[in-house]
Amino acid sequence: MNRQRLLIITLLLLAVLGFYLSGAHTFFNLETLQAYRSDFQSAFQQSPWQVAGIFFAVYVIMATLSLPGAALLTLLGGALFGLGWGLLIISFASTIGATLAFLLSRFLFRQPIEKRFPRQFETVNRGVEKDGALYLFTLRLVPIFPFFMINLVMGLTRLKTTTFYWVSQLGMLPGTAVYVNAGGQLGELENLSGIISPTLIASFALLAVFPWIARRIALAVQKRNAYRGFTRPSHFDYDIVVIGGGSAGLVTSYIASAVKAKVALVEKHKMGGDCLNTGCVPSKALIRAARAAHEIRTAKRFGVSASEPEIDFSKVMGHVHQAISDIEPHDSVERYTKLGVDVYQDHATLTSPWEIKVGEKVLTARHIVLATGARPWVPPLPGIEHAPILTSENLWSLTKLPKRLVVLGGGAIGCELSQSFARLGSQVTLIEGAPQLLGREDTEVGEYLERTLTQEGVTVITSAKALEVCQHDQQHQLVVEHNGERTLFEFDYLLVSAGRQANVEGLGLEALGITTTQGGTLALNERLQTRLPNIWACGDLAGPFQLTHAAAHQAWHAAVNALFGELKSFVVDYRFMPAVIYVQPEVARVGLNEKEATAKGVAFEVTHYSMSESDRAIAEGATEGFIKVLTVPGKDKILGATIVAENAGEWLGEFTIAMKHGLGLNKLLGTIHPYPTLGEAAKATAGVWKNAHKPERVLALLKRYFNWRRGD
Repeated sequence: MNRQRLLIITLLLLAVLGFYLSGAHTFFNLETLQAYRSDFQSAFQQSPWQVAGIFFAVYVIMATLSLPGAALLTLLGGALFGLGWGLLIISFASTIGATLAFLLSRFLFRQPIEKRFPRQFETVNRGVEKDGALYLFTLRLVPIFPFFMINLVMGLTRLKTTTFYWVSQLGMLPGTAVYVNAGGQLGELENLSGIISPTLIASFALLAVFPWIARRIALAVQKRNAYRGFTRPSHFDYDIVVIGGGSAGLVTSYIASAVKAKVALVEKHKMGGDCLNTGCVPSKALIRAARAAHEIRTAKRFGVSASEPEIDFSKVMGHVHQAISDIEPHDSVERYTKLGVDVYQDHATLTSPWEIKVGEKVLTARHIVLATGARPWVPPLPGIEHAPILTSENLWSLTKLPKRLVVLGGGAIGCELSQSFARLGSQVTLIEGAPQLLGREDTEVGEYLERTLTQEGVTVITSAKALEVCQHDQQHQLVVEHNGERTLFEFDYLLVSAGRQANVEGLGLEALGITTTQGGTLALNERLQTRLPNIWACGDLAGPFQLTHAAAHQAWHAAVNALFGELKSFVVDYRFMPAVIYVQPEVARVGLNEKEATAKGVAFEVTHYSMSESDRAIAEGATEGFIKVLTVPGKDKILGATIVAENAGEWLGEFTIAMKHGLGLNKLLGTIHPYPTLGEAAKATAGVWKNAHKPERVLALLKRYFNWRRGD
């Protein structure tokens, strides 16, 4: 705690202590006010402005310091000034005092409490940002909630001070009016409980509930306006129609059919979407083939002699397509038809919020889930339209290994494919505009991967800007600005991995007023609804992640919220979203890394473990890499974990489960892990943290104890 906070807390404690030691607290009771009522009124008649000013100042101080007696001062104000002036003076004095108490609480306690409970307060502040004014107004209207406690608690949130002031001014007005009015009959009051009767409390409670009722009415009106101009069918063919047969659409259809809803799935291309046909499955098959070539080249480090591997690229691609073919039945029309889903293989266009034109047929549904995915984005570089371009979509039609491959984009896809093609024998140049590869990861992760790729023969150029594609002497060239100079890179193919864009075209969304964000994904609320409450979205179309498991996570929410949202709906929770980049060694992360924690102002402590300390890694010859875990300072609570290691994605789940269920590093350390495994490094990392937080005082006492036992 800094000196300023300590000084203010000391002064506040002295003021409160002085209030009680001086006996001032005994003055604030009903009998005293009644006894001195005539004296107060006489003083006010002689010096109205002075008495009013002193009264105002005392009230503000009492409210600021959260001292008892505000209710009695309000009665006195009613007796002195009458209902009109009394209400005016006390309303402003109480609100100013409450705001000062709010600011004191914010200055003294918010930062240290937020640091200690960052995730809890992140959730609280999201709610306050959305409904903070309504929550505060409700609390102010019901007199049974201590106002001083409301001031202190709201100060811990990120509610705007101006919002706190005007809502408090308005919300405290009815209760203040009751007390000020009662002050006119001060001499006749026998106790304070008579002022606020159960009937009055119930009235205030109903008044407090009114904003919620009003909000529901407003939402109903908003919903009605959203559907204005459309006629709702009296009968529906389906409970849900899902558009898109990729990961998100398949999971949505599966869940809906599992709970016996009537479901239709529309896919105009191949079932399985990008993941099966052009993404996860083919890329991992290619990575495995490239890894086999790399293992042969590096076998001599284990004492195994092998010549340079002979690579038949057409057979490599045959392996890739075989993997797709073997997995294809899992996502097939036949399988989903057996599950009870009506599958339509045609183009879908929304003609109303409940009607979908599929080919020449029109389907009606109570709910529509959009899961049309995304496609590779090709930057509009001059001349690029005349160059041999590869993306993650058309890459898999290659039959001949590119001799010279330039990869544009150093994200996950670019790094994975650069390493794979280099291992298969291509001369690869990787161009990245940012200062490091994997720009979202910590600097040391990007630098580590760059060193790894460079050692494997990939030419890595960072902080480079692609300018144009040109052709000279029948050679294709990418013109890049790097270090202030123009550099030319010749290629046989240019592999573009510069990002993806959501598939929103041709769905009829514009006519329905469904808009997109700046990133091109659909504008959705936290429950995955569009502006039309019965139209939902999930997967790459929804963002913010482009991960198959993220799409499945969203699909569960879209299906459940659509089918049961009138009873209970769920906000999508992205806090524990794991992600793996399948280079070798793999880069796996869940939660915050240092870069994100610093940007969000989250305090953290770093525990670092080198894989060179892992016995299994040593035996495998896989000592490259590390584990980095972020925890709350002084606590074992995990904020995030980054693993750079062999098969890191296979044991990232341990950290994901720990974070999801609030298990700290102490729990990981106390869990038996099989030896020797790579995953044992998770426990070893917890051991590093524990060693850094060992109780030195207790250990010093134990040392003295054992010295005594030995007779030293």
